[in-house]
Amino acid sequence: MKSLFKSVALATAMVAAPLLVATTASAEGEKYILVSHAPDSDSWWNTIKNGIALAGEQMGVEVEYRNPPTGDLADMARIIDQAAASGPNGIITTLADFDVLSGPIMDAVASGVDVIIMNSGTPDQAREVGALMYVGQPEYDAGYAAGLRAKGDGVASFLCVNHYISSPSSTERCQGFADGLGVDLGNQMIDSGQDPAEVKNRVLAYLSANPDTDAVLTLGPTSADPTLLALAENGLAGDIYFGTFDLGTDIVQGIKDGVINWGIDQQPFLQAYLPVVVMTNYHRYGVLPGNNINSGPGFVTADGLTKVEEFAGQYR
Repeated sequence: MKSLFKSVALATAMVAAPLLVATTASAEGEKYILVSHAPDSDSWWNTIKNGIALAGEQMGVEVEYRNPPTGDLADMARIIDQAAASGPNGIITTLADFDVLSGPIMDAVASGVDVIIMNSGTPDQAREVGALMYVGQPEYDAGYAAGLRAKGDGVASFLCVNHYISSPSSTERCQGFADGLGVDLGNQMIDSGQDPAEVKNRVLAYLSANPDTDAVLTLGPTSADPTLLALAENGLAGDIYFGTFDLGTDIVQGIKDGVINWGIDQQPFLQAYLPVVVMTNYHRYGVLPGNNINSGPGFVTADGLTKVEEFAGQYR
């Protein structure tokens, strides 16, 4: 009986060997393009770039990062069209504005290019455009969770510093926070722009005009870093409740110093890394997760900074 098992095993190995060679060969020339809505000035996306680069290296595939230099969404739509026309194996893209970007994405899918939506948009929108899946943080839900947390800490009013107001996902964060608090968003959200000096000045102006504001909510390093400077200038650093989305070197230091109460980590590394891994395995072996992947939210406080501080701006 043992010799029979050996014979079957040998035969199986001989049949499997050509399949292994074919699978390895199919990996040659695989290319995935990640298209984001981020302008060149937004350093938070360096973690995305690191994530896709590491995934490409580990999976043995070619990866490329593309984005509109100024963050213009019409320019991003053109980049998606160009990426699809270049014939990649797959496109990983944000869905920062459904109205602007859904058409180019659906055109890419119709042309035979597999797409995964990451970072912005929703699982429902990903299904609507024909994407394989969604990997990211549901922005309204994250804002709502943050609002509930702040309400429990006694916050009743706030300033939301929106540095990317043209993106519906950014507004969802502010709206979710307001709903979690149980208050109207109203004029508590400002369009701060992305210029650090302008962000700082607009925060100072709002807090001067609204001195009873309980809390400040920022949406990432682009708005958080200048807000830290504003609070240091007007003497509110450490006295006003301060929460922020996303992480970065200055944000981590602010948490450490007790100026920022918490940061919401949506784990951007995973948002770039996982789609490359998922799509590569889908193309090689036909396997695909049955559900979308929520990469966040997770609250980072002073108690859990060891790994975050070590890799802030790189992988966290």
